[in-house]
Amino acid sequence: MATDKKHDKERSVEERLAALYKLQTCLSEVDRIKNVRGELPLEVKDLEDDIIRLKTRIQNFQDEIDKQNDLINVKKGDIEARKNKIERYDEQINNVRNNREFAFLEKEKEFETLEIELAEKNIRDAKARIEEKEADIERTKEEISDREHNLSEKKNELHDIISETKQEEEKLLLQAKELESKIDDYTLNAFKRIRKNARNGLGIVSVQRSACGGCFNRIPPQRQLEIKMHKKVIVCEYCGRILIDGALAGIEEVKVEQPTTKRRARRTTKE
Repeated sequence: MATDKKHDKERSVEERLAALYKLQTCLSEVDRIKNVRGELPLEVKDLEDDIIRLKTRIQNFQDEIDKQNDLINVKKGDIEARKNKIERYDEQINNVRNNREFAFLEKEKEFETLEIELAEKNIRDAKARIEEKEADIERTKEEISDREHNLSEKKNELHDIISETKQEEEKLLLQAKELESKIDDYTLNAFKRIRKNARNGLGIVSVQRSACGGCFNRIPPQRQLEIKMHKKVIVCEYCGRILIDGALAGIEEVKVEQPTTKRRARRTTKE
């Protein structure tokens, strides 16, 4: 009974390693598909963000225009009020009784006139500001138009690529999901962590030519023997990738032939 349980445990490790390698194969294919798409998804996202940013800029310009229009309306009302004051001062000047009243009214008229001139200057500045912002809006709209044109082209290109590879990717992801259920959580999480940190996305590799298939460092013979026994999960001491033998991975191991020295046959001459 104990022997059977041990055998089942060893077979379980072997099955998990085989499933893990198949999972790696599926995920590598998914990576290949994503590489075909290249930077297109990021380019699409950047263009969408640019368009949102430019539209926000237009709204800010429009808010500034509205603010300047409000200022113009206030200044126009202020000018009308001051003109009315000047008219009243003119009527009062006609009825002044002494020079002091006359000088006071003239001084008030002068003040109101200066305030009108200042208000008119504020209106001119506000109108110039409005023209500037309107020009900014037109330029920004042109930028948006260019971005939207580029976005449309990038989306169409991405859509074509996704359409060609979507079915294959979904099939691979489904296979990967099924394979994950055959692997224990600890090993699976370790594999995902290794794969995430690996430059080429390889979390498990086979031993070829007595070396790690990931970092190509040589593996000691005793370590190779342990890997072939499939009794436990073994990782490369150099790169941390999970190791399996070529037979379990379904890869025929390449044997390096040792060079042989040809001996020249000596001829013996009989006299």
